[in-house]
Amino acid sequence: MALGGPADVVLYHPDAAQAEQALAEVTRELAELEAQFSLFLPDSALSRLNRDGRLDAAPAALLALLGEIDSLHAHSGGAFDPTVQPLWQLYAEHFARAGAEPTGPDAGTLAAVRARVGYRHVQRHARTVAFDRADMALTLNGIAQGFITDRVRARLAAAGMPHALVNLGEYAALGPHPDGGPWQIVVPHPVLPWRSVARLPLTDGMAIATSAGAGTPFSGDPAHHHLFDPQSGRSADGWRSVSVVAPSATLADGLSTALAVAPPARTEAILRHYPAAGALALDSAGQVRRFGTLG
Repeated sequence: MALGGPADVVLYHPDAAQAEQALAEVTRELAELEAQFSLFLPDSALSRLNRDGRLDAAPAALLALLGEIDSLHAHSGGAFDPTVQPLWQLYAEHFARAGAEPTGPDAGTLAAVRARVGYRHVQRHARTVAFDRADMALTLNGIAQGFITDRVRARLAAAGMPHALVNLGEYAALGPHPDGGPWQIVVPHPVLPWRSVARLPLTDGMAIATSAGAGTPFSGDPAHHHLFDPQSGRSADGWRSVSVVAPSATLADGLSTALAVAPPARTEAILRHYPAAGALALDSAGQVRRFGTLG
């Protein structure tokens, strides 16, 4: 398990002891990064920032990840915004109550929580990260899995692993498949588990991530899910799922989240900032659209 979800690493190597040593190093790397990015560990760097509104001597990995977020936030026109965590808390608490209004939180409550959302209110100076409004909170779940995936892949490369497929919620390839061809990744259908959206080849050095609102619904109504539009405070209602292939899992993860939140009409404009990335999107009618290079 990593950041609350299942994780696996597939290695092909003739020396079992060397492979086991590489996996042990991966386990340590996962533990170190989860201790920084987890929303569930009470003493993680992220949990302390959310609790106190300020984090001094922030770890280097967290600062690096925030740098990646800066770019995605700007190029997506604000669609990628990790400060939506208060919206997640609002919806989770609302739908946990018996007899909850099925349309979601009322307009007044939603407006009050939206006032605590906005990446511009995250201030950084040297190694200090701070919120300039009370009761804000960050979630890194739309990009941290990808960042950790890249770190794990780099760790395996340094250990001399020739063939590996890392899956921490996002896939990243190290080397080709042992048969000499690309790894084959099935993109699942967001609501029909017996179907797939596509099968995509994943070559050495590339990664793929998928975002879909159906992955974390708050109620029986799939319209209420975890992919929030930071402007409206409501769940995004554009693409049913978006898969992104990119040279880094960090970019694939963050960009799939951004495209799943942004209106579908903005997909091509956002992707122009990332010419090495491609996207496969499933629309509300069940049609698949392809953008850019997908291998």
